[in-house]
Amino acid sequence: MTTSDTRTTSGPATSRTFTHDELEPELAAHRAELTGYCYRMLGSAFDAEDAVQDTMVRAWRSIDGFEGRSGLRSWLYRIATNVCLTMIEGRKKRARPMDLSATAWEPVEASLARSRPEDTWLEPMVDERVLPEAGDPADIAVARESIRLAFVAALQHLPPRQRSVLILRDVLRWRAEEVATLLDTTTASVNSALQRARATLAERPDVDRTEPLDDGHRALLEEYVRAFEAYDIDAFVRLLAADVTQNMPPFELWLAGADDIAAWMVGPGHRCRGSKLVPVTMNGSPAYAHYKPVGEHGELVPFAIQALELADGRISRITSFLDTRLFDLFGFPQEAPTT
Repeated sequence: MTTSDTRTTSGPATSRTFTHDELEPELAAHRAELTGYCYRMLGSAFDAEDAVQDTMVRAWRSIDGFEGRSGLRSWLYRIATNVCLTMIEGRKKRARPMDLSATAWEPVEASLARSRPEDTWLEPMVDERVLPEAGDPADIAVARESIRLAFVAALQHLPPRQRSVLILRDVLRWRAEEVATLLDTTTASVNSALQRARATLAERPDVDRTEPLDDGHRALLEEYVRAFEAYDIDAFVRLLAADVTQNMPPFELWLAGADDIAAWMVGPGHRCRGSKLVPVTMNGSPAYAHYKPVGEHGELVPFAIQALELADGRISRITSFLDTRLFDLFGFPQEAPTT
């Protein structure tokens, strides 16, 4: 199995065996797609990295017993699936603040006291770690859509095995009989799980709410950066959709509507005045590394990852991930670029 066709099939059965020296480059070739699979399963960039590392270690240790009849890729996915299912067992699903409360918090200082542990929240993922560098444009488009925050959040509402079935069938395009073999079940059971998973996702209205970036969207994003960095609240509000929401994990706070977001920015959020936004590629959507001024000299330091969702030519959702560990994980600089 070559890396060029791994997005559409788990591959035919082979009789090839691998030595440890041969295995290392093979594992490296599959790392990105395994990271994407584990991220969709777990909803966490940190957990996905841990799961893939565990998968690689297990594969390395057991390669002598691998006879190649199922194909290396299928074997790695079996290991990764078992790792993910074990990690999910006994845990609460990762979520967004809007998933935990149907009512937005009032934009007041007290809301900053309401926070939850890091493992509560859905986390972002940088595109380059999970998307193929080349391949069929249709497959790349599917891969990009399937790491959008709304889609990954929706996946967390599925039972773990349904989650695995839907990702393998609808995202990675495996055949039902291949998934059945991987999960040690029947094809009928796989088809039934897929039907139930699709029905659950269909009930979530924001899953399909996406638009491909065009020149109009790029102009909108340029205006967004200008307005935010200038802290021009009037200009900022004009870019927002009527039903815009904003959330800021790890705080339970979430805001609904342009008025509440504007009130927040000139109230508790006023310390973001003077910030700098640096574009990054996250979750197949526009995103920015947010550097905030601190101290007497206003030194710009990592503060958040801003992920945006667009709809009907406006900003429809702003998610600010306040976990600055993400800067180290994704290799973002600790100092804002000067240009």
